[in-house]
Amino acid sequence: MSIQKPKGTQDLLPGVVEKWQYLEGKARELCARFNYREIRTPIFEHTELFQRGVGETTDIVEKEMYTFMDKGDRSISLRPEGTAGVVRAYVENKLYGEPDVSKLYYIGPMFRYEQPQAGRYRQFHQFGIEAFGSVDPAIDAEVIALGYTFYKEIGLKDVTVEVNSVGNPAVRAAYRTHIQQFFAPVKEQLCKDCQSRYDRNPMRILDCKIDQKFGEGAPTIVEHLDEECRTHFEALQEHLTALGVPFRLNPRLVRGLDYYTHTAFEYKAAGIGAIDTIGGGGRFNGLVGQIGGNDQPGVGLGLGLERILLVLQAQGIEVPGAKPLDVYVIGLGEAAEKATVKLVHELRGAGLSAERDYQSRKIKAQMKSADRHQAAYVAILGDDELAKGEITVKAMATGEQETLALSDVASVLAGRVRGSN
Repeated sequence: MSIQKPKGTQDLLPGVVEKWQYLEGKARELCARFNYREIRTPIFEHTELFQRGVGETTDIVEKEMYTFMDKGDRSISLRPEGTAGVVRAYVENKLYGEPDVSKLYYIGPMFRYEQPQAGRYRQFHQFGIEAFGSVDPAIDAEVIALGYTFYKEIGLKDVTVEVNSVGNPAVRAAYRTHIQQFFAPVKEQLCKDCQSRYDRNPMRILDCKIDQKFGEGAPTIVEHLDEECRTHFEALQEHLTALGVPFRLNPRLVRGLDYYTHTAFEYKAAGIGAIDTIGGGGRFNGLVGQIGGNDQPGVGLGLGLERILLVLQAQGIEVPGAKPLDVYVIGLGEAAEKATVKLVHELRGAGLSAERDYQSRKIKAQMKSADRHQAAYVAILGDDELAKGEITVKAMATGEQETLALSDVASVLAGRVRGSN
């Protein structure tokens, strides 16, 4: 029996991977416009980083991390999300010493051991951004607007933004009492996870999909915000309105990570079954200090690329695939066929995508190959043309043929392709 890929993973094959490249290219281009710089952190980190950063009471740390002991007897985990690693790099490399706000982005794989379903894999990919060094709610709005702009520019329809405030540590400590009092009468009826959360992190009961019925009528944290948190949340909403980002308040939104303060938000889009969250994020003012640095405020987001592609497909939105080939070169005759090796290299050196046959097929089969590659031009070189220093070029869209000097063909076709783009 042949070896197959692990459960919850996927092979991104040619024809599909180009769609990923398109999304990644759009993310990079958008980040350049918003002045975010790329950062690349390790795929695995010391387990303690996620225990301290993500939170020991989260499902991610308790159930979903891929954790192992390495040969030095150190506990290592594959990263289950991007923020903790970026914060660790921010602290370790003293980026907090920069005079401006540090604005960073990342694109890459994350790993969580959970039951695979539509849009959810054990190895999944996120595009994320983080901004450090400002408490201004305007940067929260910028982060949310960047994510919304990304969805809009790739063509996603009916994307909504849900926002909430999860307060600060003092607010949450007071709110904890209210939420425990509310759930006390039904504590024994809660799922096993929520019974555990009741004492350790009762706010996360609101995030449970199993016990949602018990949360109806629960006090909301927005009702218990102090003046600082209320002012921040109101300013955020004003900025989002000014930026033209449509949003709605969701007082039950708490997100699944412990490090959030003040702003929490999610992007929703229908099209992938019961799961409608395609991205989210929030503010994490205490996280840098938690991970061991001089504390700096921060805010960020993470968008799931698998889910985005599923929604695009569900909405019937075409994502650009593989680019057509510029030139397919055919050699007829022993000397001409040998000469096409150099010619293809010259065409590529001129900035064109070029290909030739490597299977000694007949001209009919090679023309079919040119069609499969959607070649804009086919260049046919025979032994007689080679002797004259000429080559026949056919424009596949019109069928027109012409004879060009062999020495000029690369520059002529490069000019035409550039002119048509």
